Amino acid sequence: MTSTTLHPSGPRGLRPKCLVAALAILLASGGVAEAQQVGTASGLPVPRYVSLKSDHVNLREGPSKEHRTLWIYQRAGLPVEITAEFETWRKIRDSEGTEGWVLHSLLSGRRTALVAPWKKDTFLQLRRSASDGAAVAANLQPSVLTNVKRCDDGWCHIFGDNYDGYIQETNLWGVYPDEKVD
Repeated sequence: MTSTTLHPSGPRGLRPKCLVAALAILLASGGVAEAQQVGTASGLPVPRYVSLKSDHVNLREGPSKEHRTLWIYQRAGLPVEITAEFETWRKIRDSEGTEGWVLHSLLSGRRTALVAPWKKDTFLQLRRSASDGAAVAANLQPSVLTNVKRCDDGWCHIFGDNYDGYIQETNLWGVYPDEKVD
């Protein structure tokens, strides 16, 4: 490993203007990629969406069974966002913004989503194909829990009991904007 000596004029005598120009060229060429954060325990991306595996999941105020239970989730399949990891514990956030810690074994990689839980007194149209002009396959109420089959180009293919179709990604809580889900 080589060492770099720092001088007032920059590393190894480079002038600050040269450093700025070099950095601008590097950024313009796409030479610097945005670093993706990964969990310290799993090595998977953080944050990321997962779902609850069980219909009884204790949300705790800290990463151990000694911490008090803040909430008990009673719906398997509910989407949650993992925001941190500590050993076998995952810090999660739900669609209402509630945060706490759960055991990783109570989480599933199965992708689910809630249909626009922030909208009230309206129906959201599920399309037969990924297009605003496509025929309507169903009208879904806000907060319907759905399975995510695929997302691409701003549309997600979702399904559940008695429905299957496409909805704009922006109408789901459980997928990131422009996220590709396979």
